Amino acid sequence: MSEILSDFPKLQTPFIRQTFKINKNQFKQARAQFHLRQPEVYLVVNRINPGYEWVFEDKDTIAVEKLDGTNIKIKTQNGRLISVQNRKNVIDPLVVIGGKGFIMEGLFQAIDKGYVKEDGEQAGELIGPKVQANPYKLGFHLWYSFEKAVNSLRYKSFNEHECNFDNWSSWFRDYLFSRFYAKAAAKEQREDKIFAEGVVFYNLKRKASNQVWMAKLRRDMFNWYYEGIEIYDYTENGINF
Repeated sequence: MSEILSDFPKLQTPFIRQTFKINKNQFKQARAQFHLRQPEVYLVVNRINPGYEWVFEDKDTIAVEKLDGTNIKIKTQNGRLISVQNRKNVIDPLVVIGGKGFIMEGLFQAIDKGYVKEDGEQAGELIGPKVQANPYKLGFHLWYSFEKAVNSLRYKSFNEHECNFDNWSSWFRDYLFSRFYAKAAAKEQREDKIFAEGVVFYNLKRKASNQVWMAKLRRDMFNWYYEGIEIYDYTENGINF
C-alpha cells in the first residue's frame, strides 16, 4: 500500500476576500461559463490580509505562474516511485485497469524531462487533456513540480512595479500571460498567448525562518473577471470596487 502523504497546504490570498451576491438571472445564464455554484462570488477587496504584508513589502518575494491543473504529490525513494497522491486521494500506480492512467502518463513525462528527484517528497500540478479543459492545449499529460515552476515560470518584472491592489488588478486583467504556454508556443514558432490562471507568491527566506512564505492570487478573484454580471453587497447595493 502506498504511503499516505500530507496534503498540500491551502494557500491564502494577500488581500481580504468577501462574498458578494450577483444577479440571479445572470447567474443562470453564466454559471457554466464562470463555474459558479451559487448566485454569489468570492472576491478580493482593496485591504491587505493581516499577516501577508510581506507579499507587498519584502523584496525577496517573487511571483510565479499558477498553473491551472490538479495538485499531485509524490514520494520517491532510491529512484522508485513509492507514493502518489491527488490532494487526499491516494493513487495506486500499479492499478492499470480502471485506474488513473493519465496521472501516471503525466508523471512519466516529467520523469523523462528530469523533473522528478531520486529521493524525497515533491508537489506539483498535473496538466493536460483530461484536466481543467486543457487550457494549455497539450496533446499529453505532464506533471510540473512547484520547484520547477519557481525556477522556470517566474515573472521577472514583478519587483519593478509598486505592489498594490490597483497595479495588480491591471496586471492580472491585461498582462498576466501564461509563461508556460509562451515557452511551448515559442518551440512551435507560434505567437499566440493565453492568460495565466493566476500567481503564487513565494518568499524562500521566510520559508527558511519557518514563517508563512506562500500566497496565491487568481484572475477570477477580481470583480472585472465576471464581465456582464451585476455584483451587489448584502444590502442589495451596487458595488464600486
